[in-house]
Amino acid sequence: MRPLLCCLGLAVLLGPCLACPSTCSCSTKKNGRLLAECAYKDLQEVPKGLSSNVTILTLSANRIGWLGQGSFAEVPEVQSLWLGYNQIGAVEPGAFALLVHLKNLDLSHNKIADFPWQDLRNLSGLQILKMNNNRLAGLPWDAFRFLKDLRSLWLNDNELTTLAEGTFDNLPSLSQLQIFNNPFNCSCKVFWLKKWTEKTSVSITKGGSTLCVAPSRLKGRAVTDIPDHHCIAPSVQLTYLSNLDNTVMYDGLTLTLHCSVAGSPPPEIRWKIQTSSRRVEINGPNVARDGNVKQSQERFLVFKNGTMAIPNFRKEDEGIYTCLAVNDVGTRDVSVNVALAGSENPAEDLLQDDPQASHLGGQSCYKGDEMDPSGAGEKLVIVYHTPRESKSRSGGVVPQVHLGILLLALGIMLCC
Repeated sequence: MRPLLCCLGLAVLLGPCLACPSTCSCSTKKNGRLLAECAYKDLQEVPKGLSSNVTILTLSANRIGWLGQGSFAEVPEVQSLWLGYNQIGAVEPGAFALLVHLKNLDLSHNKIADFPWQDLRNLSGLQILKMNNNRLAGLPWDAFRFLKDLRSLWLNDNELTTLAEGTFDNLPSLSQLQIFNNPFNCSCKVFWLKKWTEKTSVSITKGGSTLCVAPSRLKGRAVTDIPDHHCIAPSVQLTYLSNLDNTVMYDGLTLTLHCSVAGSPPPEIRWKIQTSSRRVEINGPNVARDGNVKQSQERFLVFKNGTMAIPNFRKEDEGIYTCLAVNDVGTRDVSVNVALAGSENPAEDLLQDDPQASHLGGQSCYKGDEMDPSGAGEKLVIVYHTPRESKSRSGGVVPQVHLGILLLALGIMLCC
């Protein structure tokens, strides 16, 4: 009787641990891991009744079409999850978020177009991720950011046309990558991938099959063979232009900056202005060919040729003016801190505004000059005499402004 009671007691203790759905077969491996084998069972959903200590769950080759937030709530300890060769087309956010012990995840050969990438943030121990043969058309640049232990990543045979720069950064353990058989549009947006493959130690399986589908001139060519001259990072120079030197002005000072850019494809020119009272971003010209300003309230006039003019430049317009050159290869910018000095003694006024200027040399900047890129400072000071009164023809008093000099008080890097 006593042996029988012992056996019954042991069964009661182990029963919950060995719980197994009727459609699956469960067993304990030699290493103590519990395997739930549910492959090839014609299942349409993740079965219920699995033991909470299952560490290997095989659900491959079924007809599962949907994964919900609670699909794997019964198996929080799972380390290997095999879901390949199903019909999964929808994955709810949170479906994998709580599987913090997961090391291997296979979702290959399904119909996944949208995936809750935020779920991967908690899976820092993930080592193998297979998402090949799905319908993925894009990835966020930080999709794999938190997968520090990821060794093998399969993304081949999807519908990826491009990849954001940085997609494979922050993956210190990555040793194998598969991205072949995707319809890549080999614009300069994927030029970074060529450069990355040239310096990475990651094995890119079937790298020669990572081919361009577009543009037509590169169709059939490997992504790694995109010609260098096709994509050149932007360069940018900032120049001061004015026809006001040594003249008397009655309508105030017009500050004119010209941004010259180069690169392939031709970069777009954007401006950022930060003054003490506001921040302005201008993503393109706001002055039409006929001279009309697209935004009538905008006092910063931006022309298609890269020139910006600020009529009647005032003290409140002081601040940092940044020109950005942007194309598919990257972004370059150059900034100048514009300050307005107004006194009968410009040098004295400058020293009051900037004590460091007392022991740093200045440099004149004449019309059309490129601002000296060899300087180490960061401040351009426009110095001009304060208005003087003079009599108009009608006998009235008219303020006059004499433009003095442009000083590079601390010097400035205005070439990039």
